[in-house]
Amino acid sequence: CVRCCEPHNQRFSYPQYQPLPQINMTILKGEKGDRGERGMQGKYGKTGMAGSRGHTGPKGQKGSMGAPGERCKSHYAAFSVGRKKPLHSNDYYQTLIFDTEFVNLYDHFNMFTGKFYCYVPGIYYFSLNVHTWNQKETYLHIMHNGAEAVILYAQVSDRSIMQSQSVMLELQEKDEVWVRLYKGERENAVFSDEYDTYITFSGHLIK
Repeated sequence: CVRCCEPHNQRFSYPQYQPLPQINMTILKGEKGDRGERGMQGKYGKTGMAGSRGHTGPKGQKGSMGAPGERCKSHYAAFSVGRKKPLHSNDYYQTLIFDTEFVNLYDHFNMFTGKFYCYVPGIYYFSLNVHTWNQKETYLHIMHNGAEAVILYAQVSDRSIMQSQSVMLELQEKDEVWVRLYKGERENAVFSDEYDTYITFSGHLIK
């Protein structure tokens, strides 16, 4: 654009527009390189909120029947033992050792030690029967562990008689019950012979 009022020789002339050359970048792009090594794992992001519970799925098929279980085990304890030999008091306490076994379920009564050992905790019933010795006292205890539970006593008499004692005891596992003859500061004895059984000691689990 020029001013028409200016003289022709003073008119300003603008340089003509010349477009710049353009380079096609697709011609300069090289071939695709090899894949680089995997970088280190980034830090875990914060735990997101739990989503809503999904719909209940369809009911599965009934499983097959399993193998039958073991039969319910019942626990019992019972014994009944006897002695065919008499026993006289000594300078120390004596445990009555029994030589005749009537019933000894699962061997809970030890014939060598003369003691019943509790393997099934519960309430037990015990009974002791002896034959007294004439002209002597009869003085025994049914022992529970190291303590006297009950006494069996008979005074001196011209005649010998049968004497008995019984008791119920609550036993824990590994408890011991036995019969003890009192020591010799009081002369006492129990009678028996090899032909008949005069002394018996029995016990069984009640519950």
